[in-house]
Formats: sequence, structure tokens, C-alpha cells
Amino acid sequence: VGSMLKTPKFPIWLCSINRMHSVLFGTNRLLLSDWKTEHIFHLYFYNGQRRQMRTAHLTIDTHSHHWEEDCCEATSSPGRRAPSLVMAIRTKWPGATVSWNGTEPFF
Repeated sequence: VGSMLKTPKFPIWLCSINRMHSVLFGTNRLLLSDWKTEHIFHLYFYNGQRRQMRTAHLTIDTHSHHWEEDCCEATSSPGRRAPSLVMAIRTKWPGATVSWNGTEPFF
């Protein structure tokens, strides 16, 4: 993996979240080469588990603040943490807001 860990050639990240393997990917290759595309972009998440009926479509906004989120009140309640997937996304894009677009947040 080396230097390509957080900025691979293709926008595909294999993840191990909560001891489960999954894939986080984007369809826009410019995401890795043009910083302007990192403002608002889409990622998809799939873990292969039976309870995940379809690939989750996520909208990532790197210019808003996660404490201003209104799409997921449970994660902004005192004592509640963001889902592990959101925390993993924020290792690449610190402070990003993640919209689950109607999918119930998991991980």
C-alpha cells in the first residue's frame, strides 16, 4: 500500500470496520487528482452482509462542520459517537459531514 494508502490511483478503499471487511468507493476519479472535487462528492459503501440490502450512497461535504449536522440527530446527541464508517471517512477528510441519503446509518 505504501504512499497510496489514503490517496490511491482509483477511489476505492478496502476497509476493516468493527472487524468486518467492506469497500468504500467513488465513481469520480477526479476526486483523487483535483482538490476542487473534494468539496461535495459521493461515495458508496458495501459490506456484503445479509442485512445490507443495497450499496449505501453517501454524500460527503468537506466544507460544512459535522457538529452542524441535522441529518442524523442520534450522532449529535450527548454521549453518542458518530458511526464507525463516518469516523473512518474523517481519517481522510477531517471534519467532513456525511449524509446517508435515506439509508439508516450503520457501522
